Amino acid sequence: MKSLHAQHHPLADTSYQLTVLNSAQQVGKAWPAFASKLRETGLLPLRPTGISTLQLNVGKMCNQTCKHCHVDAGPDRTEIMTRETMELCLAALRQAPDMQVVDITGGAPEMNPDFRWLVEQVAALGRQLIVRCNLTIVVANKKYHDLPAFYRQHGVRVVSSLPHFSAARTDAQRGEGVFERSIRALKMLNAEGYGQEESGLVLDLVYNPSGAFMPGSQMALERDFKQRLRREHGIEFNHLLTITNLPVSRFLDYLMESGNYAAYMDKLVQSYNPVAAANVMCRSTLSVGWDGYLYDCDFNQMLELPVEAAAPQHIRDFDLGQLNARSIVLNQHCYGCTAGAGSSCGGATA
Repeated sequence: MKSLHAQHHPLADTSYQLTVLNSAQQVGKAWPAFASKLRETGLLPLRPTGISTLQLNVGKMCNQTCKHCHVDAGPDRTEIMTRETMELCLAALRQAPDMQVVDITGGAPEMNPDFRWLVEQVAALGRQLIVRCNLTIVVANKKYHDLPAFYRQHGVRVVSSLPHFSAARTDAQRGEGVFERSIRALKMLNAEGYGQEESGLVLDLVYNPSGAFMPGSQMALERDFKQRLRREHGIEFNHLLTITNLPVSRFLDYLMESGNYAAYMDKLVQSYNPVAAANVMCRSTLSVGWDGYLYDCDFNQMLELPVEAAAPQHIRDFDLGQLNARSIVLNQHCYGCTAGAGSSCGGATA
């Protein structure tokens, strides 16, 4: 499957995505503006509570082309963060000791040629490191086979997507053979100590629903995943994180093609939870694009909605005080993070 970008699909244009999200009348609906929901619950303007996580999207290149991907990543994407931009990110970290977590994502971040150098540099700063590994990259090529050992050496917390504990549902979302390759990678990570009691090496899995529905209880799903993966494959992991699919990029395309867009948006809007809204990840996270531009979150980044104009726009102009004082940029996709138990890169928020 090609990316929307490679297909020259209309939804590859972020302005068109935003038109769809803000033209409810086209589907006979009149959903309230997300900002009005925040106003009703005393959360507008939405501001940071203190930036503690710097999330770096180091490129859109990926060895997979998943159906739900909000990044529209794939083998045909060439956008990649340069070492020069990485050095600007490291300079920002040195200025801001309160940013204790560095969350590296993509695409498949390991495909960036300077990925290992970046991990080594961040580890040398003593920050907590998260890498969002899609698992199959570990077994995709011999040059990646030592990634589990590399992660162990640098104390990386590995966060990996696994849509389901069954092959059929995983492969339906991520491609044929992905489940089997993911299991092989998980076993390699377990062999290095990841997910094992008292090892200190954290392996978390991420669950995204495979259709137009919200995730169930994070606690109940974690229990089911642990039981099935342990019994059927001998695999151990630490936590399961549930993430709601936001109506962005390929998942938005799926919703429209399947005729589920209006019903799914209804579900998100009706499930708005002010407790989840108060704990959204954009209040503690700053997202850096592959080209160094700044966003409130990875979803805003993929919709090309930069931080508000009054704040620094690029990592070269990083100023923690100004960024902590900014108002967070909102749009209709934000309902996805505030529905039900909430959704963030760290799982449920309420």
